[in-house]
Amino acid sequence: MTDPSLKSTLRSDLHDAIRSQDKVRSGTLRMTLTAITNAEVAGTEARELSDDEVLKVIAKEAKKRKEASTAYVGAGRTELAQTEDAELAVLEAYLPQQLGDDELERIVRTAVASSGATGMAQMGQVMKAAQGEIAGRADGGRVAAIVRQVLAG
Repeated sequence: MTDPSLKSTLRSDLHDAIRSQDKVRSGTLRMTLTAITNAEVAGTEARELSDDEVLKVIAKEAKKRKEASTAYVGAGRTELAQTEDAELAVLEAYLPQQLGDDELERIVRTAVASSGATGMAQMGQVMKAAQGEIAGRADGGRVAAIVRQVLAG
């Protein structure tokens, strides 16, 4: 039998969270499944998302939680920031393991060497080459910062 899709895994985990009355987990999974459904019906024709596309939706939702948490901390609303952090922890369980700085820098240095980039003008080429191998395992801001650091010397 084939492996279940990521979307069906999310649905199954939602049912388990509802049964165990885990409000944070069930609420987060509901919002995520709604975002996936919205992505499926967006555009001219409804379609089923692949696991990679579902991962992108989950990563987007996780990024929203990080940004909201940061905004709440800045506004002095720590209780709301804690809620966002709890939701982020639920979402991170479905995302691939994030790359460490050393591994990320190695990938960027390889991308610089393969693209022949010599300065900041070629940053876009390096980012494009690096993103292929990174594939959602690191935040774009982190990647850009390391690319700048490597290209600067």
